Amino acid sequence: MSLTVALSKGKLLQGTEALWRRAGLAFPEAEGRKLVVAMDGLRFLFVKDQDVPTYVEYGVADCGVAGRDVLLEAGSDVYEPLDLGFGRCRLVVARPAGSGLEYRRAASLRVATKYPRIASGHFLGRGVSAEIVKLSGSVEIAPGLGLADCIVDVVETGRTLVENGLEPVEDVAHSTARFIVNRASYHAQREAVSRLLATLQKAVA
Repeated sequence: MSLTVALSKGKLLQGTEALWRRAGLAFPEAEGRKLVVAMDGLRFLFVKDQDVPTYVEYGVADCGVAGRDVLLEAGSDVYEPLDLGFGRCRLVVARPAGSGLEYRRAASLRVATKYPRIASGHFLGRGVSAEIVKLSGSVEIAPGLGLADCIVDVVETGRTLVENGLEPVEDVAHSTARFIVNRASYHAQREAVSRLLATLQKAVA
């Protein structure tokens, strides 16, 4: 194999490493990990979650691992041949608990989120006029501070929502980690991509 693989430095890294090792593939050690590491015919790029699709789409990386939530938000033009099964979470609309907010009936709505593209499309599809407020983090505190009426955010256990006085009212999307491939690489390096894909597929739980 002679491929460049873009991997998330964030929440998916542990699951990615576990999958790689189950598949019998070499993976860089966690301590002192460089951002670009070459080993056993693969070159690993460790980048931010939201940047993985960009590196793959533009051909800097031949393939990568990204969450479906990130892929939906990025709207990148990449192949998505394999659901890796880990990193399972939901994107939800959440409101202050007990508020009774019926956003579909609201004359105006302000929504805080790290996913403006997804949130905008969701509310537009329901005929709701929403002002989207983009945040980079700590989205859960926005309603309590008067910045937003509700939020769209990722939920794994729901504990963070509860701790911040919020309740989910609607699922927007479900997400897991996906193996993605650059369209040109899929053809130019078909043999190497197919071999890596098949190896990972056997290791998917």
